[in-house]
Amino acid sequence: MTVVLQAPACGRRSALLLRPWCRQDVPDLVGIYRDPVMRGSAKNPIMTEQDAHRWLAVQQEGWAVGGRLSFAVLDPGSASGSPRVLGHVTLKEYATDKDSAEVGYWTVPAARNRGVASQAVEMLTVWAFERFGPEGLQRIELLHQEDNLASCRVAQKSGYALTGVLPADPPAFPADGHLHTRYRPA
Repeated sequence: MTVVLQAPACGRRSALLLRPWCRQDVPDLVGIYRDPVMRGSAKNPIMTEQDAHRWLAVQQEGWAVGGRLSFAVLDPGSASGSPRVLGHVTLKEYATDKDSAEVGYWTVPAARNRGVASQAVEMLTVWAFERFGPEGLQRIELLHQEDNLASCRVAQKSGYALTGVLPADPPAFPADGHLHTRYRPA
């Protein structure tokens, strides 16, 4: 997989790099899931290296068969010289016979409230519309629980308009949700 997306640094935002997840990210994934917020919000938290390898296999399978295109969100200019993982962004539920997909994301604690999620979602959205062309993807949806104000801000900053309120559907979705949508530019 040679897909790499990079945003130039501009204004107050620093550059980000998006690339498919790879084996070198396994230690970072285990460390990231030490965060109680990450563990609490994950269906299958990554607690061991085996968990990380299984998660990584799912991401790589998504690239191989389509339907789930996941990227590590990196800070290419970290002090150590090697990119530092700041989060994850994914285009999911996409197929060549569908005109819509969903975006998902998370960020590590140190990257929260810094605009990383909104910049990564924006980068992925622009890439996806360009990648799948005018005959393919027409809209991308972003869903979150209604009480998740941070995700609501990410959606708004990324150009996703609130287009609906979704009723709770326990146990997977215990609270009402917001549906935000971004349409292919004309």
